[in-house]
Amino acid sequence: MNDRERILGRVRRALADVPHDDPPYEQAVSRDYLTEHGERGVEETVELLAENLADYRAIVHRCTAADLPATIAGMLTARGSKTVLAPPGLDPAWLAAAGAEQVADRAESTPHELDRVDSVVTACAVAVAETGTLVLDGGPDQGRRRVTLVPDHHICVVRVPDQVVSSVPQALTRLTPTRPLTWISGPSATSDIELDRVEGVHGPRTLEVVLVSD
Repeated sequence: MNDRERILGRVRRALADVPHDDPPYEQAVSRDYLTEHGERGVEETVELLAENLADYRAIVHRCTAADLPATIAGMLTARGSKTVLAPPGLDPAWLAAAGAEQVADRAESTPHELDRVDSVVTACAVAVAETGTLVLDGGPDQGRRRVTLVPDHHICVVRVPDQVVSSVPQALTRLTPTRPLTWISGPSATSDIELDRVEGVHGPRTLEVVLVSD
C-alpha cells in the first residue's frame, strides 16, 4: 500500500457515516454573512482606502484624470527615475509628460534587466478599502506579475470610485480566480526575529498610489 492509498483510505473511513443524501458543500455552508463592516458612502470608502494605504507606508497621491500625466511625471522626477516600464495596455497619455525613457514589458526580459528599471507604472483591477489592498490580475494595463515585483519603485493608479470596494468579499466578486492575482498591501516588507522591519525584500521598496477621479 502506498501513501496515496493510505490517505484515500482514511478519507473513506472518515466519510463512512455520512448519509448519501447529505446536502452538498455549496448548500451546507451558509453564505449569508456580512460582506462589509458597517455602512459607508463612496467618499468615506475612498478615505478609508487612503488611510489604510498610508498606514501600510504606501505614498498616496490624489488628482483628476486631466492632471494624471503631470502627477506621474512629477513622481518620476522626484524619484530621479531615468527609466520607467509600462505594460502594453497602459494608456499612453499617462506617461505623455514623463521625461524618463520608457521600457517595454517583454516576455524575454530577465530579472537582472528588470532590476535595472527605475520605476514601473500600472493600473489595478480593484482596491480594497478595509485592508488597504491593491489587487492586480495581469490585465493589459497591469502587465506580468514580475514587472511589479522586481523593480524597486511601483506607481499604481486606482480609478476612483469605480475600482474601490469596501471589503475583500466584494473584491472577490470582481475577480476571476483563474487569473494571476497579486494582492499588494503596502511596499514589500518583512521582519526578523527582533522585529526589525526591512522593506524591499519580496518586491518594491517604494509603493506610490495615485487615486485618480473624474
